[in-house]
Amino acid sequence: MRCGAVASGVVKRLYVKRIGNIKMKRQERIDRVDLMRTFIRIVEAGSLSAAARQLVTTQATVSRRLQSLETLLGVKLLLRTTHAMKLTDDGERCYQHAKRVADAWVALEDELSQSADEPVGILRVRAPHAFGQEQLLGPLTEFLVRHPQLSVEWMLNDKKVDFLSVNIDCAIRVGAEVDPTTVSVLLAEVPRSLVASPALLARFPAIETPQQLSALPWIALNTFYQHEIHLTHQQTGDAEQVPISPRLFTDSLYAARNTAISGLGLVVISSWMVEEDIHSGKLVALLPEWQAAPLPVHLVYPWARYYPARLRKFLQLMREVMPGLGGMRQPARQA
Repeated sequence: MRCGAVASGVVKRLYVKRIGNIKMKRQERIDRVDLMRTFIRIVEAGSLSAAARQLVTTQATVSRRLQSLETLLGVKLLLRTTHAMKLTDDGERCYQHAKRVADAWVALEDELSQSADEPVGILRVRAPHAFGQEQLLGPLTEFLVRHPQLSVEWMLNDKKVDFLSVNIDCAIRVGAEVDPTTVSVLLAEVPRSLVASPALLARFPAIETPQQLSALPWIALNTFYQHEIHLTHQQTGDAEQVPISPRLFTDSLYAARNTAISGLGLVVISSWMVEEDIHSGKLVALLPEWQAAPLPVHLVYPWARYYPARLRKFLQLMREVMPGLGGMRQPARQA
């Protein structure tokens, strides 16, 4: 009798587990918006594994949701091999429709929340390292205090943004070219200064013309220049192209500033970064009448039929505060 009871219990547990799995699968098939969101993330992330990481779930779950959507629609959406993934024609149509449905659902969620203008949820933002740490943390903190139902993922990265492969809502870009496949809102300009340490300048004859700059060692911010700099006279409009031989190439404003202070070389750098150093005498501004072109600051985000309140409010914040930040100014064409 004891063996029979144990066997009966095992069978019962297996049956309950099987019924539970069936219910889970049925529930996923019913939650069509979630299935479509998962499909969108698979397409934009480029693989099931990348989508799983961005959705903070397992690859098996993502695969199961994809299969559920394909079963629900009765079509094959993706063709997969070991190393590649490709949308079918039906998959491409499904992706476009799913994007519209997902946007509409976000709009509905916003409308049914406390207020259509009250930002809720998580806003994912990418910003340049130095800029995101030094200039924007104050406005960001005040923004979060004003909107207690909002959270922000503040990711600092100077690389170009690929919205199809990373799960972010918008990015702040300094000096980047406008990408026609995205919405790029010009917020401000970053003036730049040509600076060097007093100790370095003491080793060379006084600098009176742009062409003399070629004889000095340089630090290159390789995001913006590497082997030459372009300077324009602010009164006459004359332009000079100056070849340089950098001792250091870097994409870090911090590294460029600190090595310039140490006397390694000259650098053309964002003025806000060295304002206090010039005032304290750690750095000297050279040829102030000759300036490198200011760098544009854009807020960039992907095209969509609807933008949630959290993104709209953040754009409004950036429009308001960016030109007034230390060392920044209104874009010339908006001045």
